[in-house]
Amino acid sequence: MRCKRFSTIIETDGGDCVTTLYLMRHGETLFNVENRIQGWCDSPLTARGIAQGQAAAAWFARAGIGFDAAFCSTTERAADTLELVCDLPYRRVKGLREWGFGRFEGQPEILNPAIPYNDFFVPYGGEAETAVKKRVNDTVTALMVETTGESVLMVSHAGAIRNFLAQHADGAALEERLPNCGIVQFAYDAGNFTLQRIVDPATA
Repeated sequence: MRCKRFSTIIETDGGDCVTTLYLMRHGETLFNVENRIQGWCDSPLTARGIAQGQAAAAWFARAGIGFDAAFCSTTERAADTLELVCDLPYRRVKGLREWGFGRFEGQPEILNPAIPYNDFFVPYGGEAETAVKKRVNDTVTALMVETTGESVLMVSHAGAIRNFLAQHADGAALEERLPNCGIVQFAYDAGNFTLQRIVDPATA
């Protein structure tokens, strides 16, 4: 299905769906500000990151969107962001973690190779791109299969979400880096994910 770009929103002509997935990036962190590689390590939300989470909560509220279930990665930055967005009980899931960058974690982002990373981080104790794609896809799919209801929130990370998008959307969805607290909306039906839109709540 072809996607049309409208600023920070990508929309499709999708019809009715059984469940809507809102896959969201965490708010800005200290390492984001310092341009450090984060991965499986963690750093706290900044004041701006907290404000971004609050803006996302306001966007969901204006749109009349509630959630039947909520999940996030095991990092504090993801859990803290989720708690700003909704007050549902939620589960932390390892499979929603960011790409593991091994010994590069905490180092300046200038050390990152050009995309695609492929197997670059494997010799340094990190994950291969194929492993990240499989982990995130398997995790998101399993959570959607086990969850009842019409609306699901998952808070994850830019690299993890990008690798999920790469499997369920065309190249237009990967042209820009997902902003902090960016929301990727999918229709989910019987194992199939259809990208509906990408929203930056700070500008929507």
